[in-house]
Amino acid sequence: MKKIIVVTGASSGMGRDFIKQIEQKEKVDEIWAIARSTKKLEELKEEVKTPLKAISSDLTQKESFEEYKKLVENEEVSIRILANCAGFGIFDHTENIDYKALNEMVDLNCTSYVNMISLSLPYIEESGKIMNIASCAGFQPIPYIACYGATKAFVISYGRALNKELKYRKIHVLTVTPFWTKTAFFDRAVDKTKKPVVIKYVAMYDPHKVMSKAIKDLYKKKEISCYGFKNNAQRLMVRLLPKKLVMKVWMSQQKLNGTPEIRK
Repeated sequence: MKKIIVVTGASSGMGRDFIKQIEQKEKVDEIWAIARSTKKLEELKEEVKTPLKAISSDLTQKESFEEYKKLVENEEVSIRILANCAGFGIFDHTENIDYKALNEMVDLNCTSYVNMISLSLPYIEESGKIMNIASCAGFQPIPYIACYGATKAFVISYGRALNKELKYRKIHVLTVTPFWTKTAFFDRAVDKTKKPVVIKYVAMYDPHKVMSKAIKDLYKKKEISCYGFKNNAQRLMVRLLPKKLVMKVWMSQQKLNGTPEIRK
C-alpha cells in the first residue's frame, strides 16, 4: 500500500509552500501534486526530496475529477493528508465580472473541495488529515469581493461540519483562514490596467509563516488556523459587530462609494 499526500493548487502559493514544509514532517512514498501548470509542477519536482507525482489538471472542469477517481481506484494508495489549496479571487464590482469567471471561482473554490474530499475519503487512512484553504474574507460579507468572500464562507462552514462528521474515523479537518498574504493570488485578483478596488492593505503576511502555523495547527487538531494579530483581531471584531457596520467600515477604508464605473 502506497502512502501518499494529495495537494491541489500545488504549483504556486500556499500549495507549493505546504508541500515544501510538510515533507519535513511526513515521510510518505509519494506526494500527488495537482495543478494546471505542468511546467511549474516539473520545477517543483526538483525542489523536494519526496517523490512527486505531477498531475496536470484544471479543477474547474468536471472531467478532471473523473481522472482523479480513476487514479485512486487503480493505484493501491492510503492518503495520509489531503490539502485543498486551489483557488482564486477577483476584486471588482460584480457587474464588471463576467459570469463565466464567477462560475469558475465557485467551481474552484467550492466544488473542487467538495469533489476532492468526496473522492478521497474512501482512501484516507484512520487518523488522516484534511486541510482546506479558506480566507478571513469568509468571516464577513465584503462588497466588491462579494463572490470570493462567499466561497470562502462556504469552505469555513463545510470544513467545520466535516470535522465533526469524520471524528468517528479520527480524521481531522483544519480550515486555514489567511489574511492578506503575499502570493500569486493578486496576479489574477487585481487588474493592473484599471483603478484598484483595494487601496489599503492593513497587513501583508509571509505565506511561509502562514503555512508554518497552519501545519502546526493541523497536528494540534485545531478547527481553524488564523495567523497574525491583525487577522485574529479582525476575525473577533466582525463576529461581534453588526454586519452593516462591518461593510460600511470596509467601504470607507477603501474609499468605495457604492457607485462604480461599470465596465462592460
